[in-house]
Amino acid sequence: MSGPEWPEHPEAVTGRTIRTEYPFVLPRGYVDAQGGLHREGTMRLATARDEIAPQTDPAVRQNPAYLTVLLLGRTVTRLGSVPEVTTGTIENLFASDLAFLQDLYRRINQEGRTEAEVCCPSCEHRFVVDVAGETPGES
Repeated sequence: MSGPEWPEHPEAVTGRTIRTEYPFVLPRGYVDAQGGLHREGTMRLATARDEIAPQTDPAVRQNPAYLTVLLLGRTVTRLGSVPEVTTGTIENLFASDLAFLQDLYRRINQEGRTEAEVCCPSCEHRFVVDVAGETPGES
């Protein structure tokens, strides 16, 4: 008697695909050494290795806040036409862009979504926006 046959990919059972990359648009943008501005990028889901490997980095031991820089350096896969996103790239982001990426990282890796409820300051109407900057209807 053989055991149950499991599909090669669990998503095949539900017919759903798992989303692993999320496009974003930075609020201000990364300015490279030549003065070029880069705002559009992509972040991928973090793996267990992404979360564990930086824990042993000496820079994180000296300054635990540096963990964020290492995590983003590993998971931001594209930023405009920057050839390679590195920790140096992340270190040179404006504080508002770093905060945006930290929030996006938390949303996609812990909450599994990129939407946030917001409130219009004028009319107080509440609605949901996609903080990753996607066009409605795209996935």
